[in-house]
Amino acid sequence: MAIGVFGLTVGLALGGVVLLGALGYVLQRTVDTEAFRTADAVALLAAEDALPDPLPVAGGQVRVQVIDAQGRIRAASIDADRLVPMVRPERLDRDRRQRLEVPAERVGLVGPVRVVAVPAGTAADPLTVLVARSMADVRHSTHVARTILLVAFPLLVAVLAGVAWRVVGATLRPVEALRRGAEEITGRAGTGRLPVPASADEIHRLAVTLNGMLGRLESGRARQRAFVSDAAHELRSPLTNIRTELEVAQRLAERTDWTAVTANLLADTDRLSRLVDDLLLLARLDETPPARGTGPVELGALLTEVAARYPSPPVRVAPPPGPLWTGGNADELRRVLANLVDNAVRHAYGSVVLTAEAAPDRQRDGAYHLVTVTDDGPGIPVADRERVFGRFTRLDDGRGRDDGGAGLGLAIVWELVRRAGGSISLADPEDRPGLRVRLLLPALPTEGQEPTADAEGPQGMWPAG
Repeated sequence: MAIGVFGLTVGLALGGVVLLGALGYVLQRTVDTEAFRTADAVALLAAEDALPDPLPVAGGQVRVQVIDAQGRIRAASIDADRLVPMVRPERLDRDRRQRLEVPAERVGLVGPVRVVAVPAGTAADPLTVLVARSMADVRHSTHVARTILLVAFPLLVAVLAGVAWRVVGATLRPVEALRRGAEEITGRAGTGRLPVPASADEIHRLAVTLNGMLGRLESGRARQRAFVSDAAHELRSPLTNIRTELEVAQRLAERTDWTAVTANLLADTDRLSRLVDDLLLLARLDETPPARGTGPVELGALLTEVAARYPSPPVRVAPPPGPLWTGGNADELRRVLANLVDNAVRHAYGSVVLTAEAAPDRQRDGAYHLVTVTDDGPGIPVADRERVFGRFTRLDDGRGRDDGGAGLGLAIVWELVRRAGGSISLADPEDRPGLRVRLLLPALPTEGQEPTADAEGPQGMWPAG
């Protein structure tokens, strides 16, 4: 604030100096113009040899003399000296017009005196017309302007400083409220919102944006706390089982069936290892940006490769009529299909079918390929079909230890499909009970074809992420 007022003061002071200089220059030019006009009129009379005596002039602050080459006065105005020239002859240039300053007492006028000299007469009888004008009016006008500026300048600075103080204070008041709100939120290390000013200006938009950021941070912290809590709970279960097995084996000593204990410990260790691997994968997916446009991957071969890991029945593949190419990371797509097939095999009664085909025309003119994993199990209620893709989400009938999984498999699928630029949804099979997983992946053109759609993602489907 002080720096702004200081800068304003300096600027106004410089402006005042420039104004006074411009005013003095204009007034002096006006005096010179009028003096030259009078001198030119007298020069015309001299050229016609019609000089009156005395010379007629207007105003009492003007003196006119006409002198010859020897410095003698040929004619003069009524108040001008008829014996002594206003300007010494040696200062005059007979061939050009001049502006000169002379002492006031030499002319008999008040204040500084401005004299103009204009050549006149003929070559045989050269003359010089001298016109003197007092600069007292100019000095007085400049003095009045200076006095007004000196009086008005401090008042103007004071008024502008007061206005700036009020305006800046009113502008910064919402900022101070935001600062206090941020300090309170930081002090209690909890949730909260910053005060939003009523004015619809930049501060209002800043407060709204910051509150949105705080909301997202709080949501992120809540998800992080829930994730850590669920991870701790899931890790505690196999660790508790391992500890219990070892404590029982220690108490039984020689009666311990170490073969059974080893089998149980290996099962719990495998479960713990899978859980840690899934947690590390999710953490990596959260930190690594999607890398789209990689590939290509042929979906028919990928389905056959994944299905070969499972017995047939229950898993079988309905191969596509031709190659279906998609972009993406082959390992990530393989993990997606493996998780979906694992989930289907776990709940199927006797059949799991994998298919791949070009998406219907309504899906951006075939710009996406449709992969389905269909099982004849109990299915998932419609109300839970979105919730199952959350982390550590297991439905009530799948929470037993023997059913396997910690509720991370479908969450991993969700993230990997999102990174591939596709979408995923759950639906009922058309001709039988069970569950059908519909996976849409961006299609790459086959040989001789051009892409027909952009890479925004399929429309009308539930987006994966």
